[in-house]
Amino acid sequence: MLDILGLLFEVLFLAAGVYLYLFAIGKITFADARTQEQASRFREKNASWLRILALGMTAIMSINVLVHLMQLLR
Repeated sequence: MLDILGLLFEVLFLAAGVYLYLFAIGKITFADARTQEQASRFREKNASWLRILALGMTAIMSINVLVHLMQLLR
């Protein structure tokens, strides 16, 4: 049971990394114009390190999920 819960958290962190990457490259949009403008300004200032952080998080969590699945199926 605890293994499944750990895998669930790893998948959630993987999804967060993918979401951050999509936000960093501008694929995530917002319905509210003011929020969209604030997000665009934030992205312009922080896109380079945010992209690197998101890619790193996605890579690490992908490996963690893969290893965890291999352990569960063994």
